[in-house]
Amino acid sequence: MRHDVFGAMPIDELWTLHQTIVSILAEKLEGEKAKLQDRLDELNRKPGRPLTEASRPRPYRKVNPKFRNPERPSETWAGRGKQPHWVSELLEAGRNMDEFRIA
Repeated sequence: MRHDVFGAMPIDELWTLHQTIVSILAEKLEGEKAKLQDRLDELNRKPGRPLTEASRPRPYRKVNPKFRNPERPSETWAGRGKQPHWVSELLEAGRNMDEFRIA
């Protein structure tokens, strides 16, 4: 039924209608996008902290090293994260982790 109404309209009127609809849709989508962004910001925000701090990761505590390279004493490792190359190399050479432990 609507096809008959629009089918009878001249092309210029259909194009004007199209542009009006596109403009209205763009405004409504921007409004919805802004609402969703506000909601995301609110969910990320922690009480008592500004929004800029909400997205920052919390700082990790400083951890003292637990292992020291016997060949280069300035190279240390806390035992967290990926093993340093010097640890991997010494373990492959048959050494034991307890040999590198800092007392």
